[in-house]
Amino acid sequence: MDSPHLDVGTDARREPRAAGVRGVLAPAHRLDPWLLAVLLVLLIACSVRYLDRHGLDDGGFAVLTGAVALGAAYATRPLLTGHAWWPTVWVLAMVLVWGVLTLVAPSFAWCAVPVAFAALRVLPFGWAVTTVVAMTVLLTAAWQRITESGDPVQVAGPIGIALVTVLAYRALDQESRARQALLDQLLDAQAELADEQHRSGALAERTRLSREIHDSVGQGLSSINLLLQAADQDWDARPDRARAHVRQAADTAREELDEVRRVVRDLVPGSGVGTTDALVGAVRRAAELTLPDIAVEVRVDGAAGVVPEEVAQALVRSARGALANIREHAQASRVAVTLTYQDDEVVLDVRDDGRGFAPDRLGARGVRGHGLTGIRARAIALGGDAEVESSPGEGTTVVVRLPLTARQAYR
Repeated sequence: MDSPHLDVGTDARREPRAAGVRGVLAPAHRLDPWLLAVLLVLLIACSVRYLDRHGLDDGGFAVLTGAVALGAAYATRPLLTGHAWWPTVWVLAMVLVWGVLTLVAPSFAWCAVPVAFAALRVLPFGWAVTTVVAMTVLLTAAWQRITESGDPVQVAGPIGIALVTVLAYRALDQESRARQALLDQLLDAQAELADEQHRSGALAERTRLSREIHDSVGQGLSSINLLLQAADQDWDARPDRARAHVRQAADTAREELDEVRRVVRDLVPGSGVGTTDALVGAVRRAAELTLPDIAVEVRVDGAAGVVPEEVAQALVRSARGALANIREHAQASRVAVTLTYQDDEVVLDVRDDGRGFAPDRLGARGVRGHGLTGIRARAIALGGDAEVESSPGEGTTVVVRLPLTARQAYR
């Protein structure tokens, strides 16, 4: 026998299956009142017909009592859904009352339709089919009693119709179950997709913050450390120069504190660096802080203009990242930073005359890994690109291309 099934259509999603209700048909709010109304009309009509022909004798009183009991029992079905086994007892009792009425007064056979629906609503498929077939046989036998001659069609016809009706409802029920299962799978897939998007978004945000911290706070702290080391070395022999290093370290600390606040607030960092003078000044300050002992040449080519804020900040951070790599790995004596303005993009070139490396080893342990990877990731996020040109002993060039209408994927 089949297990409880989900309700059909919208009703299936509104009300859960009650305990003990395992019918082949799904509960529906609109079906119950109509079935009850049809049953009451049929009971009244059959009772009137019986009394018109037989009068209100003892048999008539018994028939009226049975009709009232059947109607009252049918009306109480909603009160039994909270019990595990009462729905089955209820429907069997109704079938029994209907069977007795039909044997006494064959006209009550018309009430088989709503009673059969009650059986289909409650009983499992196998028991529902058996009950409906038994009811069909009973009503056929009752009608044979009041007909003058036996007709095989009156036997086979009702039974066949009953079977076809039950099987048709069964097919609709299975289709409804399959549709509901597909809908549940779709909802589960949507929930999984939303969770995956959330996880991907969180991972992308952590990656972005990692780049921010590495390319701003991390490099700033590294510069402060170098300045303080230089001050410590010059403290006794050249106190003026040591104090200058300390002041520069303090200025850098204040700038990095502002940078930390901007990162934490997830705001577009800084303001006013989109102009050429401000952008060049920011790049020059980054060079002075990152490479205090190396002369860095900053040049501008092309028709300079105002660039979007996020592009300007990305250029500054890319420059800082490239300069930090030069400080840590290149052992260079000369560095040139060039900003080239074109019609639809701005290009940043950072060149050094250091020891260089093999680009195919980018990311290997000890070889210019995280900084250059972050530069490329930032450029791609803004719709641009970054590449590294280098060879051992020939220096390194980092090229970053960013469109002037960059996407808002990176801030």
